[in-house]
This record gives sequence, C-alpha cells and structure tokens, in this order.
Amino acid sequence: MKAAVCHAFGEDLVIEEVTLRAPGPGEVEIRMSACAICHSDITYAKGDWGGFLPAVYGHEGAGYVAALGDGVQGLLVGDPVLVTLIRSCGECPNCATGQPARCETGVDRVKGPLTTADGGPLEQGMQTAAFAERVVVDQSQVVKIPADMPMASASLLSCGVITGVGAAINTGRIRPGSSVAVIGAGGVGLNVIQGAAIAGAARIIAVDLEPSKLTAALEFGATDKVLASDTAVDELRTLTGGRGVDTVLVAVGSAAVYQTAPDYLCQGGTLVMVGMPPVGAGVTWEPLNIASLSHSMLGSCMGDTVLARDIPYLVSLYQQGRLKLDQLVSKTWAFEDINLAIADTLAGKARRNVILFDDTGTP
Repeated sequence: MKAAVCHAFGEDLVIEEVTLRAPGPGEVEIRMSACAICHSDITYAKGDWGGFLPAVYGHEGAGYVAALGDGVQGLLVGDPVLVTLIRSCGECPNCATGQPARCETGVDRVKGPLTTADGGPLEQGMQTAAFAERVVVDQSQVVKIPADMPMASASLLSCGVITGVGAAINTGRIRPGSSVAVIGAGGVGLNVIQGAAIAGAARIIAVDLEPSKLTAALEFGATDKVLASDTAVDELRTLTGGRGVDTVLVAVGSAAVYQTAPDYLCQGGTLVMVGMPPVGAGVTWEPLNIASLSHSMLGSCMGDTVLARDIPYLVSLYQQGRLKLDQLVSKTWAFEDINLAIADTLAGKARRNVILFDDTGTP
C-alpha cells in the first residue's frame, strides 16, 4: 500500500510503497477514507517533539473495516468506523478506573505493523499512521459510526472535536452559568468553544490574534471576542466586571500564551492546558500566586475521552444540529496533495484540512 512517509524532519512527506502486516489478535485493519491534518502531525514532522524516522503520521481518521484479527468483537468487515490514537490496555490503573486516554501501558511504535518496502523499520506515528491507504490498530482505537455520516466530517471526531469538547466537559467540568475564556480559535479552539456552550457556560470569551477567527468563534458559540494584544487581559476583566473567568482553556501550543493565561482567571479559577508547545518550551509562574488565588491547573490530553461513551453522544449532538462538524472542514484534498494541505494548514487560515482517499463504498 501507499503511505506518506517522513524521512527527514522539516521536509516534505514522500508518498511511497510500504508494507502493512495483517491484523493480529485484538487488532483491526481499516481502509482509510478520510484523515484530517492535525497540528500534532505537523509538530512531529517538524521534529519539535523528537521521535524515530522514518515514520508515518496521521491520526484523525475515518474509514471502513477491512479485516479483523482473532478475538475482535462488535465489528464486522465493511463497518464505517473512526480511527483514533487512544489505545487502551484495559488493565492499568487508569484504564481500570475509566480513564483510557491516560493508559499507562506503553507501545513500541517502531515494532508495530508497518515496515518499509524492503522490510526496514518504520514508525507507526501516534500509534495510528493514518496518512496511508490502510492502517492496522488495536481494537480499542476503533469505534463504529453511522453509515450516513460524511467521512470528512466524521474524521474530525477522532481528535480535534473530542480534544476540544472533552477539554471543556470532561477535563474542565465547566458548570452551567459559569464564565469561560478560550485562547486560540483554530480547529481545536472552536471545539473547546462548542464544548463550553454545550456545558451551559453563560459567557464564553474567545481570544485570538486573527479577527476572522474571532468572527468564526461567535458562530460556534462564543458570546464575546477579544483580540489578543497587550490589553487583552484588561478587556476581558472589563467584560467580567473585573472578576475574571472561572475557566480559561488554552488551545494553542504557545508557551508565551501559557505564561499569561492565569491572569484571566478569577480567584479559585481553573486553567485547562490543551495546546502542546514544543519540547523545552517553558513558563515561569510563581507558586505563591497560584496558591494564594486558589488556582487549579489541569492538563487535558485527548479531552480525557472515553470513546464508547463520548462518540455516540457527540454523534447524537451532530445529528440534532447541536454540534457543528461539517462547518469545521475547510477543504478536502487528494492524498497526492498532502504536502500542499500541510502548507495550507501552516498558513493559519484553515479550521481543518482533510485528506480524502479513493472511496468507492464499503469493502
């Protein structure tokens, strides 16, 4: 099969033939239909998070079950499914207590189902490697979806949507009537805003450098917008009567943004960390301020999502018109144009670019 391979950090991906073994016990092979481009894929391909090369990235996907390994239950060949990076062993302390996104069991991604055409090592990026015509993943990474969902829209549920909505609902536990600031109104930030609105926040203030993104934020549920600047904190406090917000969620991977994010909070407020800066980027908060103001700081990886619980819920909201998915797709691209799609994403205007593979129906 063909995959988009990263051979050198910071260079274009190369579409080439690779080898994908058959699914083993507990594994599922999926023919990819759509895979969105997430900034995490780009960050890895740039080398900001390190890793082994060559590698195949891509993790925000949807497709059809092509083959099943021994012991897989609840799926049939031809089923439409989401493919996620949330791999759960089901046995570690976090998995056993209903927190599969925090699974403690590591996986050697270099010894996964992928090899180069000549049999050499090839990393299965983010345990998925969905910039490829097919993938083999653990059954815990797969969840069935309705057959009538557009695959481009459905693919966003695999990461961007669950990361954003989950950060607001699962991690941040935003309360009805509370006040929220969302810093960053890109693809993930818009989903944080949607999650805050679904949770019943009374005031949702979007903060971004780009005016057009702030306009979009209002369409996705924000009640107010603040242009990111030296006066942003003052403007937000004016909007909240000087109090600040109950929850601030950072949806961009910028250490500079994290440095000032606590300034938006009221006493007893909570900072939810969603965006992931490059390795080595740091901030210098004073513990005295955090303690004296009773601030809480929470990391949110993949929105603390439980796939079996959250995906049916989000699909239902989409079907009811209460969760925007179609509107998040900026453009669809052919697989051979993946580098152009990545460049367009880096330009900063796209909500989500989605790669579409040849799709003639179920296998």
